[in-house]
Amino acid sequence: MSITIKTREEIEKIKAANQIIARLYNEILPSKIVPGVSTNELNKIIEDYVRSQGAIPATIGVGGPSNPYPAGSCISVNEEVVHGIPGDRILQEGDIVSIDTVTNLDGYFGDAAITFPVGEIDEESKKLLKVTREALEIGIEQCYAGNRLGDLGNAIETHVKKNKFTVVRDFCGHGVGHTMHEDPMVMNFGRKGRGIKLEEGMVIAIEPMVNAGSYKVGILDDGWTAVTKDGKRSAHFEHSVAIVDGKPLVLSRYEK
Repeated sequence: MSITIKTREEIEKIKAANQIIARLYNEILPSKIVPGVSTNELNKIIEDYVRSQGAIPATIGVGGPSNPYPAGSCISVNEEVVHGIPGDRILQEGDIVSIDTVTNLDGYFGDAAITFPVGEIDEESKKLLKVTREALEIGIEQCYAGNRLGDLGNAIETHVKKNKFTVVRDFCGHGVGHTMHEDPMVMNFGRKGRGIKLEEGMVIAIEPMVNAGSYKVGILDDGWTAVTKDGKRSAHFEHSVAIVDGKPLVLSRYEK
């Protein structure tokens, strides 16, 4: 395992890549996510905006020549957990839709995800989104130099379990910055006091994926889209976080 420690200058560049996603999620997409829009249309909005900011939608081509990811964002609806491929699916009133975007700005990568409601959603879905967002914030609170990744994962899982949901175990967060995926893996479960020790200058993407039912997932025939095995809904929130002055600095938090 090779964990890259970033300088303050590098962290600022990673933050710039993340702020493109933050503006996308807070200024552009909320008015576009409505019943009747297709996930292809949303992806085009995302790709056009990222490019308009001088960045590259970094998910295109990931996975190599055998099955390259074909789009500039991952858009996952309802029972889809992560890596949903945009297409002809039309969003319906009451759906939830998770959007995961990675940007490459001048060689530095940003990564963040959010789950939006589509119109009015049911009470369980509201709770699922609330708990997943809270789990992310609780994980971020553990990002102090000297803490361990097990402290972070344990805090996330404890909050999710307390609310009668489950954390996905087959996918996790990761280091980020010079590339899209770096060491270490950042699990959404764990034991306190175990795992890699967090250090000044580390940058990690924390991304709890929370299921309303079982934690078990499967992969569709497209080779990418992860879905819940029981067909229940899943939510996904993600921030890129640096450890600066010993404490967490959320690089993808929206700044006007």
